[in-house]
Amino acid sequence: MRHLPARILIRLALPAALLGLAACAPAPIYKSTGTVAAATPAQVAQAPERYRNDEVIWGGRIVKVDVFSDHSEIELLAYPLDSSQRPRANDSGNGRFIAVARGYLEPLSYPAGALMTIDGKLDGTRAGKVGEADYVFPLVEVSQSHVWTPAEMSQGRSNIQFGLGVGVGIH
Repeated sequence: MRHLPARILIRLALPAALLGLAACAPAPIYKSTGTVAAATPAQVAQAPERYRNDEVIWGGRIVKVDVFSDHSEIELLAYPLDSSQRPRANDSGNGRFIAVARGYLEPLSYPAGALMTIDGKLDGTRAGKVGEADYVFPLVEVSQSHVWTPAEMSQGRSNIQFGLGVGVGIH
């Protein structure tokens, strides 16, 4: 019996391995209706009338939570989302936005620094400040929200790394 050359085995095994790794990624948590605006918070802040009432699925890092008598507001620094709608916090930010939720949200359930994804409708903007700088925040009426745990953030990500050289990894 004749053996296949190593080069052919690698060509056959590599696509199968990549397909297997891709299959491990979790599915998106929110189903898109097909009308989700592709704009970033920074783009919406510059032309809010263009996106009024559009659905968005945005995510980011929680900056703070404010609770009022009839609603709660979560300020987030937006990041692009991966295929599972998890914020990619190692990317550059896409501006800030305020997620507006009806009723009371327990601030301890939305800690500053946690990563979150929201599904909702754009509802204009509000002038505010980031530090001493003036800022325009897009407002999103929240339909659904999810605060990501560290375990969920690492789920479906390969621990396999390829490279040359010497390195030390601490997890």
